[in-house]
Amino acid sequence: MSVFLALIGCRSEAPYVVPEGPMPANTVLLSQMMRELSATPGFTDALLAQLDKGGKKGPALMTPALIKKLRELILGKDWQGLDRFPGWTMQEVNPTVGVISRAVKHPDTPPGTPSGAPTETWRNGVDKGVIAEYLDLGAYPPEKAETVSLDKPSTLPELSNATLVTELGAGVVRGDVANPKLAPMHADSQRLADVLNRLGLNALDGAATVTAEVSGETATTPQALMQVLMRTGHTVTVFDSRYFANFGHFHFKGQDVMMPFFVNSQIAIPGTRRSLLVPVSHAEYEWEIRGPKVNADVSWYFGIDGKAEFRTMDTLDQAWVLGRHAHEYRDADAVEVTRLVGKLLIMYVHQHLSRPDLPFGGYYPLGVCQDGVAAIEKKMTGHDTLFPNTADAELFDDPRDAEANAMMLAIPKDRSGAPPSPARIFGSLPVTDFNLITIPGQAADLEAVHAAWQEGSLERTSSWIRKMTLRLVGVTALIVLAGIVLWRRRRRQ
Repeated sequence: MSVFLALIGCRSEAPYVVPEGPMPANTVLLSQMMRELSATPGFTDALLAQLDKGGKKGPALMTPALIKKLRELILGKDWQGLDRFPGWTMQEVNPTVGVISRAVKHPDTPPGTPSGAPTETWRNGVDKGVIAEYLDLGAYPPEKAETVSLDKPSTLPELSNATLVTELGAGVVRGDVANPKLAPMHADSQRLADVLNRLGLNALDGAATVTAEVSGETATTPQALMQVLMRTGHTVTVFDSRYFANFGHFHFKGQDVMMPFFVNSQIAIPGTRRSLLVPVSHAEYEWEIRGPKVNADVSWYFGIDGKAEFRTMDTLDQAWVLGRHAHEYRDADAVEVTRLVGKLLIMYVHQHLSRPDLPFGGYYPLGVCQDGVAAIEKKMTGHDTLFPNTADAELFDDPRDAEANAMMLAIPKDRSGAPPSPARIFGSLPVTDFNLITIPGQAADLEAVHAAWQEGSLERTSSWIRKMTLRLVGVTALIVLAGIVLWRRRRRQ
């Protein structure tokens, strides 16, 4: 079965009590919804089944062990634990993902065949089903050469809320409705995403060449299309965007359900016995294109669906996920970011063709959404400010993808569970002003840790544990010594 990718969690040294505080308008905590509904027959199983299907910006791999943990929290009515789910460190979650990564997707699926996909092959024996499963090409198959004009509005269907949300009963809805600002451009955005994916596939050996045309100018690569758009009077801006990941996308009685997914930073919160628990973030590149022929917004990231591709981004995010442009690129820089994205796109196609049996399209062993964005950020700025990165370095060995492989290998890896740098923790956040964060208790914890970091007094949880252990050993030794002295005195008497 398809397992919702829920990656990372934390286990603090002392029980975490969710601080009380004002919630954002029209929003409830997951615990509030489950307090009302956990006693409803079958609802917990229905909820877990929905999570198992994943979501637009789900954080990562929901292993069977994490599903079990979530079920235990709900059935045990551990509401505080539920609001800081799951309670595991990277070091704890990695082994459970490793077991799944060695499993075949579906027991009934022959090795080398994508689940449920056709096995028809075309030039050089390439399996069309693998490409269809891991890259959305719209109406532009890999074997067909054609020229696609972007001069006229797209004839693709408009966005419909009926296809975006699912009624689960008991006042619960899963899915987010259309973004009123971006939805009117959906047809053009979807066409542009399909065309960009197909232009990226032109780099595959044996693929027929598709050409995009705007005002008489043509392009056969994603970056060349950006250049054509700029030359024909369009503005192109590329944003490196970060959000809090919403691993549920639930709504309850018309209210948003706050469902972050917490990771243990292994950083001690000053003045407490707790580790800093950080909501996992989602990262993506976003293109905003405006001009006389094309008006569209598209994004790119490696998602929990196993697809590393251009996508539309026109549903309405819940307010608590926030959003920040960590970097903005224009002109030549926008072209270069698009070129690098194209390199990663074809690299992931090669990975899927070489390793079609990787569960979940390779999500987690080939990275999560942060890996590709961090790799390009490092290339463009010399810095990487995202956490976590999960790619297994040993898998990036295809000589055809030398540049993309080098980028993926240049960023930090979190598979070992080593503590991340504070710069990556704070760089992943969707805001720089912590007071904008509406997750209860989060702003205060971040403020305290950030202040300690700036002052140079930051401590790791492991360091704190070592100090407490040494203190305990010291106190124990003193007690034993005092006991010996007292015993000797009594004997002398």
